[in-house]
Amino acid sequence: MTSFIQGICKFRRGPWEMLATILIALGVFMLMQPFVMWAYTYSFITTLIGTVMFIIVSHFPE
Repeated sequence: MTSFIQGICKFRRGPWEMLATILIALGVFMLMQPFVMWAYTYSFITTLIGTVMFIIVSHFPE
């Protein structure tokens, strides 16, 4: 857990890619669930932010 936080603070690729992937997965889950309307409403923007974040983070050093 500590290495994850240190990686985030030092702008390392691994932890940031994991965070972006979690955002993408969360957005897809929010899109597919039938119960909560606010989650469905914000699912596209969540997926979009995760995708753009992944593209940017893929240029970070390892």
